[in-house]
Amino acid sequence: MSDPADTRRDPYLGTVVHVVGARQARPNLPSTGCPFCPGGREAPEPYEVRWFPNRWPAMLGDRCEVVLYTARHDATFASLGVDGARKVVDLWAERTRELSLRDDVQFVLVFENRGAEVGATIAHPHGQIYAYDHIPERPRRMLEADWAPDPHPGERLVADRAGWIASVPHASTYPVALSVAPRERVPDLDALDDAGRNGLAAMLVDMTARLDRLYDRPLPYMMWINQRPADGAEWPHAWLNIEIVSPWRAAGVPRFIAAAEVACGEYFNPVIPEVLAGQLRGL
Repeated sequence: MSDPADTRRDPYLGTVVHVVGARQARPNLPSTGCPFCPGGREAPEPYEVRWFPNRWPAMLGDRCEVVLYTARHDATFASLGVDGARKVVDLWAERTRELSLRDDVQFVLVFENRGAEVGATIAHPHGQIYAYDHIPERPRRMLEADWAPDPHPGERLVADRAGWIASVPHASTYPVALSVAPRERVPDLDALDDAGRNGLAAMLVDMTARLDRLYDRPLPYMMWINQRPADGAEWPHAWLNIEIVSPWRAAGVPRFIAAAEVACGEYFNPVIPEVLAGQLRGL
């Protein structure tokens, strides 16, 4: 059996793989009730938002956390409303700040898997945080390329309000994809001021509601937040942004990654970005 902290790198491609055999023991579904509802195993007391260490971490050292968005089991991110979503944004920022102060953390990733179709094992609205001891390759590439939101997305624009812009990426590997970012550069969640946090909360509520109306049913999605690393470097061009993607190319119809795509790292998207943006604008 491999060590629970076993991190390997492909000697030819450089791909990093975390071998986490201990996670095989985690339950696929709770055996008795929801552990995230008040009174459950992970939330014994009433709460509005809550975080706790993941019992089945992908990394050692209390660097994997779970964030509960609400005590309501049947809620969605959109149904939180701006006030509820703002509480989530504040908790994300608080945990980003605290984890970034650790000597063994160089990058804090806030993310959510929503829906069984993308691997979520518990339906209760929640997300996770992984605090890496290095800067993973994809966010590093974005940072080194000085990523910034497209100020003129044209037909790919979905919404532009309260200092935040949401658009469909020019070339996404997923059939449904959104990019959300502040118009003016902000490096990370903790650096957002009061207006910026309210604007982000409102934009996420709006976008997740539109995504659920896209196919007239709850959309499975993955959401993650790209932000400034915590490695001590300045990263003067770091620009906070949120990506939301879904594997569905139609209602209940997933788009599977094909062998040619995996083999060559080049992807074929059946959904036209400008068409998707038009649909989302109209919702």
